[in-house]
Amino acid sequence: MSYYEPLQYVVPPEEDGFILKTILQKRLGVSRKLLSRVKLTEQGIMVNGERKYISVHVQAGDLVEVRMEREESDDIMPQELPLEFLYEDQDLLIVNKQAGMIVHPTHGHYINTIANGVVHYWQSKGERFRFRPIHRLDQETSGVLAIAKNAYVHQQISEQMIAHTIHKEYLALVYGNVEADKGTIEGPIDRDPETPHMRIVTPTGYHAVTHYEVEARFGQVTLVRIQLETGRTHQIRVHMKHIGHPLVGDKMYQLSQYQELAEQIEQTISRQALHAYKLGFTHPSTRQWIEFAAELPADMNLVINQLRIEME
Repeated sequence: MSYYEPLQYVVPPEEDGFILKTILQKRLGVSRKLLSRVKLTEQGIMVNGERKYISVHVQAGDLVEVRMEREESDDIMPQELPLEFLYEDQDLLIVNKQAGMIVHPTHGHYINTIANGVVHYWQSKGERFRFRPIHRLDQETSGVLAIAKNAYVHQQISEQMIAHTIHKEYLALVYGNVEADKGTIEGPIDRDPETPHMRIVTPTGYHAVTHYEVEARFGQVTLVRIQLETGRTHQIRVHMKHIGHPLVGDKMYQLSQYQELAEQIEQTISRQALHAYKLGFTHPSTRQWIEFAAELPADMNLVINQLRIEME
């Protein structure tokens, strides 16, 4: 049996006599689910190099270690794909996702996903990890995607997402001239009862808040920077349509008033013009803030360049 590098914690004087379970949950942040798993493995929970029950008391200076078994995604077919990696360490892999790629294999899409390419990449280096995307991006959305290499890191960053302490920025091209330089959209979101795969703003929906700021205006199209307070399905697409500025290239959430313009622009870009530009969070191991950015992709830049030419 092999393990990942251990999580380590040296008990300080003020925690002398604490119960080991308290150290694991309050200081190392090990969830109840993960704790129930690692305590059953031979080297899962160690104090000063010896296996211990979580009910024991620790002393100042004790070295507490938590080890997780190495895993791999046996159900994902390795496939060599041209992925762009922005960052990697023993805990994380950050990918600049291309538009058109699905993150994880689904029914009918077993290959050509980010997961297939990442598993192949790890195997080519002789490494074993289970594919654990920390968040999802729509198939047509490009940009920064974070992948955890073990259950602890996945849990820690997921908790940051729930607590809204993660920083996420998107860049989007939207139809129309967005007049306000910045604004906030508050509109509850839920499924459209007439078209269940779509979402709408409705008083009975789930709380959703989107902040936007204009980056540049190109006549009938505006480039906006967007930050989310909540993470509802299709939130950006639904909210921007709600204020009369649907995303360029978005065939699902469109307004008839932009039909002629859409037909022109969509000859240049064949997907919704949405890019996950920036992602920042506290690294679970170092406890330091880290941030990643992916520059605007070629198809969105091409639309912007064409619009600039038309304005001259």
